[in-house]
Amino acid sequence: MSVRCGIVGLPNVGKSSLFNALSNAGAEAANFPFCTIDPNVGMVAVPDTRLEILSDLVKPQKTIPTMIEFVDIAGLVKGASEGKGKGNAFLSHIREVDIIVHVVRCFEDDDVIHVEGGVDPVRDIQIIDSELLFKDLESVEKRIDRLKKQSKSGDKATRAQLDVAERLKAHIEDGEPVRTFEVSPEQKDVYKDLFLLTDKAVLFVCNVSEDDIADQGAENPYVKQVRELADGRGSETVVVCARIEAEIAELDEEAKREFLSELSIESAGLDLLIRAAYRELGLITYFTAGEKEVRAWTVRRGSKAPQAAGVIHTDFERGFIRAETIAYDDYVQHKSESAAREAGKLRSEGKEYIVDDGDVLHFRFNV
Repeated sequence: MSVRCGIVGLPNVGKSSLFNALSNAGAEAANFPFCTIDPNVGMVAVPDTRLEILSDLVKPQKTIPTMIEFVDIAGLVKGASEGKGKGNAFLSHIREVDIIVHVVRCFEDDDVIHVEGGVDPVRDIQIIDSELLFKDLESVEKRIDRLKKQSKSGDKATRAQLDVAERLKAHIEDGEPVRTFEVSPEQKDVYKDLFLLTDKAVLFVCNVSEDDIADQGAENPYVKQVRELADGRGSETVVVCARIEAEIAELDEEAKREFLSELSIESAGLDLLIRAAYRELGLITYFTAGEKEVRAWTVRRGSKAPQAAGVIHTDFERGFIRAETIAYDDYVQHKSESAAREAGKLRSEGKEYIVDDGDVLHFRFNV
């Protein structure tokens, strides 16, 4: 399945620098607002040591990682919901992503302009939150107007939809994001097609200086503020230094490990960010392994075997018969599919099997 992460934030917080580091796409980064106008898009391989280990065991012709897409969206300013700056374009691009990666500046630097005049991450977050809420309120009000006209006929279903929409409007006016609005799946159908901005998962990224990255910003007061705010919302916080990530992006794997070790950093920011995004979206990885290729695939946690098969091809799901399944640890322990089969570790699972993270699967199907 395709996963899209929209990188957002005020101008000059390090969005494009981080995007460049993540995707090596060379998005323009400069010290003035609206440097990014049209969204830059980069496809990034999801780092997973399990894929490398399986590939070493199987020795296939190709090894193919699962991919994640990053979209660098134009910097937002106060009043964007009314079209100020590049607001309308910014907000329309957010509608198309699965998760919002909100980059927040958590470093002081007199040489880097801050559009609001100084570093204050909580204020910056609130500015973007407000603009997203304003835009959602506008969308819900339009839906309410339409439902009011339709409800004049006295149709009970329409009146019930209107009740949901009006309760949602009050929720937004209280400053609460749509994702915290408690409704049944059926009631959510009232506004699901609006693709409301604050209904999306959010991951906060603190961009810190080189001096603060070794301890993950533990002593940085700005990072502490963001973590406290994120914890209160049930969101994750990732700490990165965009400048260091840019240097790491130019290195091969061995040099990268040495560089991280010298800085006393366990994982690159890309790895931390992707893992957090997967957790926020409830995603897992399964593998297929054969002589032609060893490949990683992304599915939602809780997916049944036919749904997982459908990620490869719709025919696999339509004609699903069974999934021959080996747990990753069992595959590695026995070093091959045939050895795992002989040890009784290969299972034949049917349509109700829920795929586990790391499963090595071979699908049987008939169309």
